[in-house]
Amino acid sequence: MFTYAKHSIAPERVIRGEHAWEESLLFIPKICRSPLLIGRSQRTKQIRSKLFKDLQSLELNSASVEIKNDCCEEDLQQLEIIAREAGCDGVIAAGGGKVLDSGKLLANRLKIPCITVPLSAATCAGWTALSNIYSSKGKFQRDELLDRCPELMIFDHSFVRTAPVRTLASGIADALAKWYESSVSSRESTDGLVQQAVQLARVLRDQLLIDSIEALQDSTSDAWIRVAEGCAITAGLIGGIGGAQCRTVAAHAIHNGLTQLEACHGSLHGEKVGYGILVQLRLEEIVGQDQLSGQARRQLISFLNELGLPTTLNDLGLSQATLKEIQQVCEYACLRTSDIKRLPFVVNPCTMLEAFFSANEDCKRIEYKATNKLKST
Repeated sequence: MFTYAKHSIAPERVIRGEHAWEESLLFIPKICRSPLLIGRSQRTKQIRSKLFKDLQSLELNSASVEIKNDCCEEDLQQLEIIAREAGCDGVIAAGGGKVLDSGKLLANRLKIPCITVPLSAATCAGWTALSNIYSSKGKFQRDELLDRCPELMIFDHSFVRTAPVRTLASGIADALAKWYESSVSSRESTDGLVQQAVQLARVLRDQLLIDSIEALQDSTSDAWIRVAEGCAITAGLIGGIGGAQCRTVAAHAIHNGLTQLEACHGSLHGEKVGYGILVQLRLEEIVGQDQLSGQARRQLISFLNELGLPTTLNDLGLSQATLKEIQQVCEYACLRTSDIKRLPFVVNPCTMLEAFFSANEDCKRIEYKATNKLKST
């Protein structure tokens, strides 16, 4: 019998559009008067400089800082010291998923408001009440549920459009995982909100399958808007409505395992998740005895290839990985605390290893056939 569930469904306010940042300047002073603006990469430095100048023009007592690593405790401790010494009463996180996660977690710990400004559509981190925590070396450690979603999410198309195309492709893979993971983890659920979230994930999947190619080719198209907002906004809404059961399962567990290998750190979050979907579908096929999963996997391989996303271990930078290293990935993905436990069947490291390598070989065979077909035309 259903008893109790707590949902942090959405930010209090979302402003989206071509010049959403300018529109948001009316609301930011109502949220905080001494914000700490955080970011990281050199690529976003010019945008962050603009944000800081605009905050100063509002006569806000703003401070700015760059984090060094992924969302990690070492950085968070330093950020907390800076925020306290500067008397900050809010956090504005502008950047990719790791920056947004850092900002949300910092604000949550300090009990002050958070404003997220995604500068790519690579994840839905700007929306959610969840932060993923890594080591300073980029290895996933755990996720932490937050008290609430951000007070304000600003999804400015003009900012996001400047991000490398690769980040949007990565976001597509991450957003696709919402369907592949939630549909299997919630198969027996009678919870209406969970069922509705799964259907929204299906709609999002279909939208991405239809629009992604055009979106990657033309960032001025309506398809780009639908895909970018689907990755950064709708994907977050699905997790908010459906809760933990509609967030992460095997694909993200495999991502978490892959982050344990330094050779894989050059791959983006969604790129690792995308490969994780392929392994999850292989697990559903060989352990869950679901033949439709095999068909879905082969179709997905072709789609990921079209987007230029990794489908083999070589693509992930693991061409020289040893058996011991891949076993380490599988063992981490199968930890007792792993989200892989949400699968409707039991997976152990040995089964995972089999799925890992057989999915990789299938991808290579499909790529080989596609290459030969192109050569013959």
